[in-house]
Amino acid sequence: MSAKVTWLIVFVLLYWAYCIFWGIRGAQMAKTASDYFISGRKLPMWVFVLAATATSFSGWTFMGHPGLIYRDGFQYAYASFYVITIPFTGVMFLKRQWILGKRFGYVTPGEMLADYFKGDMVRILTVVVALCFSIPYLGLQLAASGKLFNVLSDGMWGVTTGTWVLAGIVALYVGLGGLRSVAYVDTLQCVLLWFGIVAIGFIAYDLVGGWAALNQQLAEVANLEGTRWGRTPGDGYSAYFAIPGVIQFTAGLGKETPVGGLWTGVMVLTYMFALMGIHSSPAFSMWAFSNKDPEPFAPQQVWASSFGIGFALFLFTAAQGMGAHILGADEVVNAAGLNLSNVIPELGKSGQGNLVPHLINTMGDTAPWFVGLLAVCALAAMQSTGAAYMSTCASMLTRDIYKKFFSPKMTHAEQKFVGRICVVVVVGAALLVATFSKDALVLLGGLAVAFGFQMWVPLAAVCYFPWLTRQGVSWGLLTGIIAVIMTESIGQNLFGDSIPWGRWPWTMHSAFWGMFFQLLVCLPISAMTQNSRDRAHRQKYHDFLSDHAGLPASKQSLKPAAWIITIAWLFFGIGPGAVIGNDIFGSPNDISTWTFGIPSIWAWHILFWILGVGMMWFLAYKMEMSTLPRKSVSALVDDIGDTARS
Repeated sequence: MSAKVTWLIVFVLLYWAYCIFWGIRGAQMAKTASDYFISGRKLPMWVFVLAATATSFSGWTFMGHPGLIYRDGFQYAYASFYVITIPFTGVMFLKRQWILGKRFGYVTPGEMLADYFKGDMVRILTVVVALCFSIPYLGLQLAASGKLFNVLSDGMWGVTTGTWVLAGIVALYVGLGGLRSVAYVDTLQCVLLWFGIVAIGFIAYDLVGGWAALNQQLAEVANLEGTRWGRTPGDGYSAYFAIPGVIQFTAGLGKETPVGGLWTGVMVLTYMFALMGIHSSPAFSMWAFSNKDPEPFAPQQVWASSFGIGFALFLFTAAQGMGAHILGADEVVNAAGLNLSNVIPELGKSGQGNLVPHLINTMGDTAPWFVGLLAVCALAAMQSTGAAYMSTCASMLTRDIYKKFFSPKMTHAEQKFVGRICVVVVVGAALLVATFSKDALVLLGGLAVAFGFQMWVPLAAVCYFPWLTRQGVSWGLLTGIIAVIMTESIGQNLFGDSIPWGRWPWTMHSAFWGMFFQLLVCLPISAMTQNSRDRAHRQKYHDFLSDHAGLPASKQSLKPAAWIITIAWLFFGIGPGAVIGNDIFGSPNDISTWTFGIPSIWAWHILFWILGVGMMWFLAYKMEMSTLPRKSVSALVDDIGDTARS
């Protein structure tokens, strides 16, 4: 057994010991169903800040994101702006959901929506979204962790074996301790996630000879012909260093390959919409309910996510992905003699998922202990999101399905028991898909965040718009789910040539099409189904929110500025206006024109990341969208909403 594999086993065992400790500790502290499902509404501030950040940025951030930057270039690196757009959803909804959860004793978002709309269709659809989000997302994380350990253990640990063993450990501590165990394990996972990304970024910088050397070689790559995406239409820039226009109306409505790459301005924007679905997914409603107050929301959204993870992605993940081109991964660059070394094997057209393990393995001879540490960092990143979705999805199955429809008088012990069974069911479903149907896993994985984004309308109704009705929201949400399926790969596989469009028609993500058709149904049905009695019922929630979360009169004048800042950032930072960033700071083809010594598109990324952090601070703190309520919120129920709500 090599020294690298020995250290890998040592660090993994230490990490597992920490996880199991918190599983046992969480089980000891879970005296009631409230303790098990939402940590008794008493998560400490620092725990939520770290745990919610770890849950937001999964192993895909750690493992997949650098590989896709390598494959598609800086045009894809706009996806790093999810460090802003994911918590932006939290700014919009978490504080108001917490207020309602505290007031009425909600444990799951299904309970909140069913109470608000006085109907169970939206409750069931919320559970459907949770299942469609959690199972494929979890399956992807588990499959990736098994693959990682297969590579780093030099094949000693089989992919399937690794996947099942790692899944068993996660299921054990999640099933034992519930959300409290997930949260405390996530605190360590957040630190390991951030450290690992930065450390591997430093490895990439060291291998290429530093910041200046990296950009010098990238300038050579920018003038190279024969790369994956070729040149952008019109300007003729290397598609690795520019986005290919605002939008592409291909004749096949998405069935034709876009010219110069997929990531047009509207593709970037609508992809960011999809990733907003992480914080609007049902799981994050339960994270909101688990806090004793909203004080942790703003620091998590602004400093931990937008600034902290943004720092790691825009400076270090970008170096991992783009640096791989000159470290041996790109056969075209190698053939042209522009590579500095061959420390990374050629990845071909679909091997980008192995980029990070190969970067980690470069330390195998010089620092085998560091390989083991970085492997645990990757494992932590992959388990951070999966554990949270296991716990919250199992809680929704227990509360919204089993308890609601089959056993309304369940005791606390019975709820915890069924919750643990549901954890095993969710993990089992994810493992079966991951192990026996990898094609299905990929197809379903594309649905996850797009489904989560469809929850924006129900949440917006509860938090802001009382005129949206039960019928409009329920049928709109169902329509949105169907539209997502029909504009994703799974729809193409189900219906083949019977539908005339491909995946992501006109370079717009399925999340956008789902929302477009959802609103197309929701708004007119809501207009036609207005009822004064139901409206009065919904208005009580909004009057309470206005009283506790409304902007004070002294800050009402800031509302126009908030709208302008947000819309401008969305348009120029991650939308159609982002095309300006292609060459505003110099031509991608001419390093002598690079204003800051880096490609213009990279400088644009960093500039709008900093502006995005400022926007998030303004909304979260200045506009008080994530601060403590001005009035204390008194609960109408003692424990978890099992008594009648008014």
